[in-house]
Parts: sequence; C-alpha cells; structure tokens
Amino acid sequence: MLDTDFFRQWMTATAAAMDREADRLTELDAAIGDADHGTNMRRGFAAVGDVLGKEAPAAPGDVLTLTGRCLISTVGGASGPLYGTLLRRTGKALGEAREVSREQLAEALGAGVAAVAQLGGAKAGDKTMLDALLPAVEGLGSSFGRARDAALEGALATVGLRALKGRASYLGERSVGHQDPGAASAALLVGALAEAAGSGDGA
Repeated sequence: MLDTDFFRQWMTATAAAMDREADRLTELDAAIGDADHGTNMRRGFAAVGDVLGKEAPAAPGDVLTLTGRCLISTVGGASGPLYGTLLRRTGKALGEAREVSREQLAEALGAGVAAVAQLGGAKAGDKTMLDALLPAVEGLGSSFGRARDAALEGALATVGLRALKGRASYLGERSVGHQDPGAASAALLVGALAEAAGSGDGA
C-alpha cells in the first residue's frame, strides 16, 4: 500500500527530475513552443518542495491537491493549469484514504488525465502530454515499471506526430520531427513515480 510519505517521495523525486532535465525540456520547447517549459517546471516543482517541507498533508490525496494548487500559482503558460488539474483531480479522486493501492492510484490518475483532456480539448495523437499520460495510466494497472516505460515510449512517439493542440499546432507540418516537451515532462513525472516505488518490475 502507498502512504502519504510515498506520495511526498514521488513529488520530491519529480522535483529532482525536473531540475535535472530542465535544460533538455527547454531545448525541446524552443523548437516548437516558447522555450520556457523547463524553466517553468523547475520553478514550479521547486516551489512544491518548499511547500511540502513546511506543511504536513495528512493523506496521499492531500499531497497531490497541495502540489496541484502550488503549480497553478507558480508555473506560467499552459503547464501550470494542466499539471495543476492533473494532480488536483487525481488527489480528489483518492479522497481522504491514508493508504491507497497501485490499482487505486491508477484509477485516480485516470480521472486526472481525463480532466486534463477536458481542459485542453486534446486526445491521444494530438502531440501533447496526453500521449505520455494515457499509456502510463494503462501501464500502471500492471506495474510501476510498465507505467514508466509506457510514458517514455509515448513521449518519444510524439516526434513523428503533427501537433494539433497548443502553441506547437501553429507550426503545422513543421512540428513533425520534434518531441513534445509536455509529453517529455509527463514522462519524467511517471518515471519519478516508479523511482519512488523503487521498482521497475511489478510492484
């Protein structure tokens, strides 16, 4: 079972990943966006780390809703609302349970991803963060490692897609050949989840 400390570890690992990969995310965004995705994600998750260091959420869902609120208030552009919605809705779906199973997390994350799709009006194949998140949710039903691998594969697959949503969609065919930065950061979020679980094999 996954407790509150696990979810704090997940967000801490995510913050470390966003900091480590910020330059790469910004390079990806420079090709098809505003060249600020890495900077924004680093700043947002650094703020999350500060908030979680000062507050003591009582339940796993509380960790995610607090994180979501923090991201909405600190991350610029579309990323703040999208990531904030993802984590707040996932947290809300988890409710006040003090421990949750991997299967329950997969179901809750699915609700969060659906909320992101509704907010952004995107679907699979539109070259957005959903191309990493949707397969991750499916993979999480089997294992943390499967979720991580599916998210990474989905993010890499956006290279061959034409962007149909977001700023990159303005480029039309010129968006083909570039990895979507939102999908790349979403894969980092899921990778941090597998890291927190300490498993790539089926925990």
